[in-house]
Amino acid sequence: MKSKVLFIKEITPENVVKLYDALGIKLEGKVLAKVHSGEKGNQNYLHADFFKPIISKLNATVGECNTAYDGERDTSEKHLKLLKEHGWAGLYNVDLLDENGPDVVLDIPNGLQIKKDYIGKNILNYDSLIVLSHFKGHPMGGFGGALKQLSIGMASSYGKKYIHGAGCAEGKYFETDQDKFIVSMADAAHAVNEHFKNRVVYINIMKNMSVDCDCCAVAEDPCMDDIGMLISTDPLAIDKACLDLVYRSKDKGRDHLVERIETRHGTLIIDASKILKTGSIDYELITIE
Repeated sequence: MKSKVLFIKEITPENVVKLYDALGIKLEGKVLAKVHSGEKGNQNYLHADFFKPIISKLNATVGECNTAYDGERDTSEKHLKLLKEHGWAGLYNVDLLDENGPDVVLDIPNGLQIKKDYIGKNILNYDSLIVLSHFKGHPMGGFGGALKQLSIGMASSYGKKYIHGAGCAEGKYFETDQDKFIVSMADAAHAVNEHFKNRVVYINIMKNMSVDCDCCAVAEDPCMDDIGMLISTDPLAIDKACLDLVYRSKDKGRDHLVERIETRHGTLIIDASKILKTGSIDYELITIE
């Protein structure tokens, strides 16, 4: 059976809610909304007010985690300050999931590269998850969507190092074998998806699509025109649908983004996630007017 992925072309805060309602899934209990807070200096991240209608509808708490690289989000003190500067803390209840340890360790018995995933312990306070992803390129992963938000995005600072190091959080973890890093991301994404199984919804926003991530303080401007927004309960299907939309595009900036994806072996996360059965690459794309 094909996974259902809904698509809407017009990118507005109100249409995020329209997509959620059309999906027909109701997230129950205490809901965590995973976002990307945006590195200081980045011009492409999706701002806090864009998500206000959907976060308000779900009465959700905004969740983020500290980074593994130097910047304005690598410590709780700096990250909490930036969450205020970027408007998240002013609009929502914000939970820095790994502000205080110890991390929660999720086992990945069928992991292809890593067998554990380290997550901020506050994840245990939530019943459901909505993953609000900005789909774009990434300097290390090739592209970032739902699977990246589940893996690197949900991991604690230590967990991010562990994933980058393909099972080692010490030494030069950012210099590990590229394919092992991508597969480790797939493993970590699988672990979080399993934790929230049947209690998670994914939304990908194909807007401001730079080859760089929102984690870059100095990022390239977007190279492609906006495409639209997608929603699904299947993180693999929604990312595959986004990639297909990019690859089929006739936009003049399409080749630049594809070059970034392919030189980083970005689509390997799709192949690995298929093996892990995180979701399905067979999907039905349904356009909502």
